Amino acid sequence: MNVKKLFWILFLLNLFNYIDRQVLYSVFPLLQTDLRLNDWQLGTLASVFMLVYMCYAPLVGYFADRSPRQRWIGASALLWSAATLTCAAAKNYISLLFTRGFIGVGEAGFTTIAQPFLAENYPPQKRATVLALFGLALPAGSALGYLLGGVIGLHWGWRAAFLLAGIPGFVLGILAFTQLKDERRSVQIADQKPTLKDYLALLRNKPFLFICLAHAMITFITGGLSAWMPTYLHRYLEMDVARAGTVFGLLVVVCGAVGTYLGGKIADKLLPITPKAYFWVMAAALILLLPPAWLGVQAQTAWIVLTWFGVAVIFLFLPTGPIAAALVSSTRTKVHSMAFAVNIFIIHALGDALSPMLVGQASDYWNLKTAVLLCCLATIPGLLFTWLAARLERRQTLH
Repeated sequence: MNVKKLFWILFLLNLFNYIDRQVLYSVFPLLQTDLRLNDWQLGTLASVFMLVYMCYAPLVGYFADRSPRQRWIGASALLWSAATLTCAAAKNYISLLFTRGFIGVGEAGFTTIAQPFLAENYPPQKRATVLALFGLALPAGSALGYLLGGVIGLHWGWRAAFLLAGIPGFVLGILAFTQLKDERRSVQIADQKPTLKDYLALLRNKPFLFICLAHAMITFITGGLSAWMPTYLHRYLEMDVARAGTVFGLLVVVCGAVGTYLGGKIADKLLPITPKAYFWVMAAALILLLPPAWLGVQAQTAWIVLTWFGVAVIFLFLPTGPIAAALVSSTRTKVHSMAFAVNIFIIHALGDALSPMLVGQASDYWNLKTAVLLCCLATIPGLLFTWLAARLERRQTLH
């Protein structure tokens, strides 16, 4: 298969995956006014997506290890795009909650498969960089979601934002069906298919599990900040929803892209020197993230707030490529889809399935500044899990 074509189809799918996911957050204030929701209810709109997302991932991982993966990728894109369009027709909190759940089904089907599918087509020495480049869709898509949601929501309402965000995924889903080919299927024979024993081995793979737990702590912070930072800027810096979404979107796309790219490059440069390269990058990011986040919360002037949070976002995105590469290299090829499914379940069960709701609850109880700072304290257990993964991973096995 042409790896450039593979990369760009998957990258664009990943881009709209995040656009459709994040557009909700920039219209939080509009939804709150129109549907009369409190902060906890807004948080649950983010959390229900993640709960469905993480529970569906192991199911799609099981079938993706046994069937052509391009079919799952294409069908998943069509499903999440249809669900995004349906959000525009939601009449109340319950109907919007239901449609957000279906977006979780579609996006879990894509994310579970895309990274191992891509990684298997590149040599180990380039994987962290390639996966980091693929991961650039996260800050770019998130930024576009904030930007488009804020601007469209301000001028035409939140329903129009969902309508326009959902359309491109249909075209990309059809491209996935017709242009991608799962080379693994052509060489796999019956006795190479994963068994229950292979899957149970994942649960005994301690380095893999600790990588997942460290990733969960990073995801906890990402989920909390993604959901609430546009509202934070709206409340404390007196920005309207369009400007708040635009400003935070630009912050994420620029600083997130810098962090994502640097993390992959640094890890690949360090890999010939130490087999623990992925863990060194993860640990450095966790150590360096908390101080600028704390300074950002304490600051009062807009440009100082944005500068410190921008630095924090760089470190938050730094482990993107190294984590994905560590997951690939710590597990066997035939269980890659399930390995990423297990990772998805863990990171969302302990990460962003909880953090938007908990940040909203903490905001109702104290205030949003305190809630954001408490969210960032997840770096501490994240550092512990990274250290345990590095200690137990005696040798980096490259597949």
